[in-house]
Amino acid sequence: MKNNGFKAWLYLLPSVLFLGAFMLYPLADVLIYSFEEGYNSASQTYFGTGIYNYEYVLHDPYFIQALKNTFLMVIITVPISTGFALLISLALSSVKKLRGLFQTVYFLPYVTNTLAVGLVFMILFKKTAYSEGLVNALITAFGGESVDFIDGPYWAKMFVLCFYTIWIVLPFKILILTSALASVNDTYYKAARIDGTPKWRVFTKITLPMISPMIFYLVITGFIGAFKAYSDSVALFGTDLNAAGMNTIVGYIYDMLYGDSGGYPSYASAAAIILFIIVLTITVINLLISRKAKT
Repeated sequence: MKNNGFKAWLYLLPSVLFLGAFMLYPLADVLIYSFEEGYNSASQTYFGTGIYNYEYVLHDPYFIQALKNTFLMVIITVPISTGFALLISLALSSVKKLRGLFQTVYFLPYVTNTLAVGLVFMILFKKTAYSEGLVNALITAFGGESVDFIDGPYWAKMFVLCFYTIWIVLPFKILILTSALASVNDTYYKAARIDGTPKWRVFTKITLPMISPMIFYLVITGFIGAFKAYSDSVALFGTDLNAAGMNTIVGYIYDMLYGDSGGYPSYASAAAIILFIIVLTITVINLLISRKAKT
């Protein structure tokens, strides 16, 4: 038995070393940096330790704006994208012919470069000197007033960002839920048909409980992915996200390290730890809710 235990740890050693080198050590290093006040990356020196970095970040208007943008993205995109993915997956599951074709079409945005999709969205929504954009053309055709979705009001920019994010994450969720629906044992549906059970009751009592683990998985990963969003905003509004008012927490961390106001690894580390705490808290809450739902 002792020999088997030694072999097991020996097999796990490469993974443990990899996790330690690329996850645990960087996390510990960032945590240390976040408490070092006035850290200078060139001289590797600092003048004290404390919580000043956290106080600065939590009172920085740019971070507050980034926090607001990120939370709005999470609250809006995760439920809507999961709901739409479920509806589309149910529709695909009911289609017998050309199901594979439809699945491929829905999955295409997921394998397309996000920046390329962002350029398409800019063409659709951005107003230029020569064009109002396709979306504005449709709005004015129905008697509405054109809106500058890229450089205009905050709500318009947030709408485009959420729309873009939902479009990007939808294919993966459709793929997962379609596979989950296909794995449900058909015996339950046959028994329900024999009993004459209404379709809505079949969905709520059979389908939904059977695929609920996958739904909770998508919700948890969706929350984590939305909190780490950055390229979505860059693809739509460019690299100066603070000027556009559409920065995210990850964008704020990047700016503190490499942006025009960069060179502040201590502030970036404090913001990264705050993001880690937020994501960890949301993940734990979701896991607790999923466990209660199972029981």
